[in-house]
Amino acid sequence: MLLPRALMIVALIVTAALWMPVAGTLAVLAEEDVSGPAPIGEAPPEPQSYRTDNYRKPVPLTLKGATVLSDSEAMKIWTAKTAVFIDVYPRAPKPEGLPEGTIWRDTSHMTIEDAVWLPNVGYGVLSADAAQYFQRNLEMLTKGDKTKPLVFFCLKNCWMSWNAAKRALSYGYTNVDWYRDGSDGWQEAGGLVVDAHPLP
Repeated sequence: MLLPRALMIVALIVTAALWMPVAGTLAVLAEEDVSGPAPIGEAPPEPQSYRTDNYRKPVPLTLKGATVLSDSEAMKIWTAKTAVFIDVYPRAPKPEGLPEGTIWRDTSHMTIEDAVWLPNVGYGVLSADAAQYFQRNLEMLTKGDKTKPLVFFCLKNCWMSWNAAKRALSYGYTNVDWYRDGSDGWQEAGGLVVDAHPLP
């Protein structure tokens, strides 16, 4: 009976250590990881509002007010250079309170060639800073022309691009495309991807 009790105590100590809040870690844990293979499942109906959790799930076939692009349609637009391609793949922030001398390395991200990376603007709820970042960069990328074609994407079956495209529509942009299969579909169709660098 002594051995199981000792094991139970060790397990409790390890569990407590794993859940112990450390400065800066909660911000990272709050970010949802959308990497990995695309989930498989039936496309759900289009919701009325933004998706606020479980972002890597099957997405709708439609987005009211936007044009949904196939791989070939996205490639045609990209080749013609008539639209701004905007990647909204999320990026974990650098944790606060890291010990002095700690080296922080951002995870790498590959995106469609010539696309602009605006990370973290595809969440269902945006902070005031994130919303301002999104609006400011959209205005810069379109030179204030709300009719400029915009193509939003992330990964296959990732709600972040759906949210971002829907939000751009709410900002008054009238020529919004949603590339549903994102960089996954792009690569599968033979398109080039490059190292991404987010706009500051």
